[in-house]
Amino acid sequence: MSNREQYAMSPVSAAQSLQLWSAHVDALERHLSPKTWALAAVTVVLIAYPVARIAIPAILHGVVPDVIRTVLNLI
Repeated sequence: MSNREQYAMSPVSAAQSLQLWSAHVDALERHLSPKTWALAAVTVVLIAYPVARIAIPAILHGVVPDVIRTVLNLI
């Protein structure tokens, strides 16, 4: 058996690990207080707002001109 085969997950063990992960997440969700959920929501908003306002328009600005040039060359 090679080293790689030793660590490869079988479909059964992959399903078991997903079920274990799901159980951990469910337990975490049941035990978090409303204040913790509020703190998590504020954190997500503080991270998502700059991404939505700065990164996404910058990516679109960089991609759209190339797409337009390609379409115009096809015409």
